[in-house]
Amino acid sequence: MFNQKSGITTKKGNLNSQSQFISKFFKLAARNVFSQHFIGISILVAVTVWIVWLTLSGPTRALSNLIVNWEAAVTMIFGSMVAGGTSMGGGAVAFPVFTKVLHVPPTEAKVFSLAIQSIGMSAASLTIVAMKTKVEWRFIRWASLGGVPGIILGSVFLAPVLPPDLIKFSFTMMTCSFAIVLFALNRTRRNRHLAIPSWGKRERVFSLIAGLWGGIVSGLVGSGMDIIGFSIMVLLFGLCEKVSTPTSVILMAINAVVGFILHQYFIGDFVEPITNYWLAAVPVVVVGAPTGAILCNLMKRKTISRMLIGLILNESVSSFFLIPLTAKLLCYSLVVFAIFLSIYYWMYKSRIYVAPSFIRERY
Repeated sequence: MFNQKSGITTKKGNLNSQSQFISKFFKLAARNVFSQHFIGISILVAVTVWIVWLTLSGPTRALSNLIVNWEAAVTMIFGSMVAGGTSMGGGAVAFPVFTKVLHVPPTEAKVFSLAIQSIGMSAASLTIVAMKTKVEWRFIRWASLGGVPGIILGSVFLAPVLPPDLIKFSFTMMTCSFAIVLFALNRTRRNRHLAIPSWGKRERVFSLIAGLWGGIVSGLVGSGMDIIGFSIMVLLFGLCEKVSTPTSVILMAINAVVGFILHQYFIGDFVEPITNYWLAAVPVVVVGAPTGAILCNLMKRKTISRMLIGLILNESVSSFFLIPLTAKLLCYSLVVFAIFLSIYYWMYKSRIYVAPSFIRERY
């Protein structure tokens, strides 16, 4: 009897000690998490968005919509991490799934892309700023000035008259040509800058053109400002990928907000079922996109480049499966590929901005 009581007492003592250990572990983990300023801000932003999401939709409707449209939410778990951590945008993941699996028309997928990026990439941008990650603010300001008329031109004037298949495949050819030149760049010990070395009239013009070009593409496919801005910064200005990536994320966030406002209040095509997909994905992207930004900050320069090339390859392969090829479309796409390959190759060979020393692998 005595042995039974002592055994029970010992078990209770073990359980108490285990519970105390678990309690101390979680307290220590929480203390370490919140000691990182940027993580605390990311959590605050996510909680705020969740509260607004539940308040405006109503808890019952919000949760039921999340359950019904769970495919959109699951897709954007990875899509938002890609959007926050690379210059490719979440469309590289979302567009193939939405059009092929969920059977969403390409035009609706484009509007969804802009709408969800306005939330996710804005959250990622706040995390980037909170982390004090180095970005090129001068390029952001001037490219954004070009991006506003660009996305209006693309969304309002060009998108209604250009065939969706032509638009999508042209974007694929453009990113493919960039991936080839980026691969060649990373095969050499080309110098890198941590900031654009000079800033004058020429740099402002280049940035404005990049913003206008990126805005037009974003208005046509729902993404593009980030990859175009990234390509100009890396190939022409010789900026390090560790700086160019968060810069492109902030740039795309600004462009996506403008595009979302444009579609919501002026074009008026942000309607069901796009709104339902958007509401299902919102609570996911405010976690996924900042997580992607944090992971990107931990990666090395070459890892970022390789991941981007892999995403472009995935986007290209999916486009070949998604889009029915015709002889006319193929010929046009090859012309687009040749034009952009020439432009990117000129940037690669121009060497207008030469860094004094190579940024080593630790970057």
